[in-house]
Amino acid sequence: MDRALRVGIIGAGIGGVTLARALEQRGIEARIFERAPMFGEVGAGVQMTPNAVKVLSELGLDDHLRKIGFLPDAMVGRNWKTARELFRTPLKESCPALYGASFYHVHRADLHAALASDIKPGQATFGAHCVGLQQMGNTAVAKFADGSEFEADVIVGADGVRSVIREQLWGEEAANYTGHMCWRALVNVDKHPLPFVSPDSSFWMGPKGHVVTYYVKGGSMVNIVAVNENPSWVEESWNAKSTQQELLAGFEGWHPNLIELFKRTDPDAIFKWGLFDRDPMNTWSKGNATLLGDAAHPMLPFLSQGAAMAIEDGYVLAQSLAYHGPRQLQQALRAYELERLPRTSRVQLEARERGRTYHLPSAWSQLKRDMAYRWRQLLNPNAVGIQANWVYEYDARDCETRFPLAQKIPA
Repeated sequence: MDRALRVGIIGAGIGGVTLARALEQRGIEARIFERAPMFGEVGAGVQMTPNAVKVLSELGLDDHLRKIGFLPDAMVGRNWKTARELFRTPLKESCPALYGASFYHVHRADLHAALASDIKPGQATFGAHCVGLQQMGNTAVAKFADGSEFEADVIVGADGVRSVIREQLWGEEAANYTGHMCWRALVNVDKHPLPFVSPDSSFWMGPKGHVVTYYVKGGSMVNIVAVNENPSWVEESWNAKSTQQELLAGFEGWHPNLIELFKRTDPDAIFKWGLFDRDPMNTWSKGNATLLGDAAHPMLPFLSQGAAMAIEDGYVLAQSLAYHGPRQLQQALRAYELERLPRTSRVQLEARERGRTYHLPSAWSQLKRDMAYRWRQLLNPNAVGIQANWVYEYDARDCETRFPLAQKIPA
């Protein structure tokens, strides 16, 4: 009789807790090791597109999503200066019919709390700073700064863009600064909706920058993501404090609706950071260790897929481990990679391209882009303006049907 699998997860972000929840559902022991002193996520919004919502539904979070989420009417592209609509893609009514799931806006901390809600006492170790990894026969051992160790059948690096596990497996490689910096802020809503913020996922596109606004927490807050090109940014952090004056100065001359929204931000809760990514990898696994989420494929946020890809990763990895069992761990990791690598690589590269098309510098190049938006919408009113239909159509729940193919492809 096969013994039970044991999985160690380094990092308790959205990808890590998704994996833990999915493993628990399949009767696989999972232990989480998190450097922070407790569970938590940054105070920011996140767009849960239909591809991610399918997984969240399978993980039993439908009721949570309805309580914590906001259903936007549409995805709307707007001119940075005039607010003229460049495209309008219906979401609330069309997504369930087209993609099999809704499109939610949620607060990141609320989503994380929902995913972690069934993690048992003692399953997570906090204040655990992973400093190394050792492969030992058919197991892997995570090593921590306090001298403790954890041996498991599989160690998973879900420890973000500065992943210790990635470095241990593949060597040190600095993330690439992309030339973009970003502000995040939240605005409290006294009466929904605000007259200058439509109940949509709004993409304001301008020269060398763009702004995304959307409601979270059932419409009681507006999330702001404001991106500018800045060749000299060097800091990579979610926690670099900024100011309202700095945010306003970065978007001087943009539409009055945005300026009014920026003026309503909490001056003590405006953060900025540089956007970093890496080129797609050829493989994530070595021995009995692998990667997921930003540790495997850090990406720009321009397709709103960072959290969604980590959620898909966690679900597929859990499904592959359960499908193959403890006697076929290498096949399980191989099937996981073959399912996920092509998809996440494409999302990484397409997100980079959106950084170019959202920020076109000249009026002529913007006009050509905007005419293409209108033409696509005439051909198909449900076509996603940012050309992400292929992202939303994917269904990780079908991954098991493709696992047998992994055994037929030469390593």
